Amino acid sequence: MANTHSHDEAGHGSVKSYAIGFILSVILTVIPFGLVMYPSLPKDVTLWIVLAFAVIQVLVHLVYFLHLDRSEAQRNNVVAFIFAALVIVLLVGLSLWIMFSIHTVMMAK
Repeated sequence: MANTHSHDEAGHGSVKSYAIGFILSVILTVIPFGLVMYPSLPKDVTLWIVLAFAVIQVLVHLVYFLHLDRSEAQRNNVVAFIFAALVIVLLVGLSLWIMFSIHTVMMAK
């Protein structure tokens, strides 16, 4: 009997999964938006909350919409994503470090 499975055996999610992801995304957007529009906390606390919610929202999108998980089928995709994220963090972080260093040297003269 021929193998009728496609090369991509990972699930593509269900309506329930997409609905959960959408609801979580809306909640993770509305709360920081409300904190910024109606400031009730110190600015630095609000900034940290917005950043935390942004990171959580990225994880929600990765799990519920891009279906990245720790399963064997997704291992290569997760490794590729982590590598790409590391490269981006290094590029942005080192670029900012170089620009700050140049600014510091230029202002000293």
